[in-house]
Amino acid sequence: MSNVVETVKQVVKPILEKQSFSLFDVEFVKENKSWYLRVYIDKKGGVTIDDCVLVSDELGEKLDEMDPDPIPQQYFLEVSSPGAERPLRNDDELSQAVDEYVHVSLYQNLNGQKTYEGYLRAVDKDSLTLQNDQWGKQDTVIIPKKLVANHDSQLNFR
Repeated sequence: MSNVVETVKQVVKPILEKQSFSLFDVEFVKENKSWYLRVYIDKKGGVTIDDCVLVSDELGEKLDEMDPDPIPQQYFLEVSSPGAERPLRNDDELSQAVDEYVHVSLYQNLNGQKTYEGYLRAVDKDSLTLQNDQWGKQDTVIIPKKLVANHDSQLNFR
């Protein structure tokens, strides 16, 4: 099914570029007896329902026009944002999340804590800088990336 995902990525990218959106992910999965094509889009400031409808309509049209049909089985098309607590999976996504509120889980304690929440202020090749305003005092912590527990599930944008 990765062929379907790759085809959809190629078809949706020009639609997204035209609207200044970015592609977060594409999934083609079977749940119970139904197939779902899920396209997750993003943009600075967040995605609206109208954004999702716009992309869904254009993508649906493009896929319907293709011959041969890249998805021969019946499926449901869903276009949405990656969600408020989406994982930050790589350095590009980390860089895009600068100045956003994030949650970070660590493999081991840093300054007596294994989790941090705050505004991501900087990212470099070795560390993340978080700023938190707790109880009226502003704390800044530099977290070595090697301590971050699995980017896929433990570093989340909120």
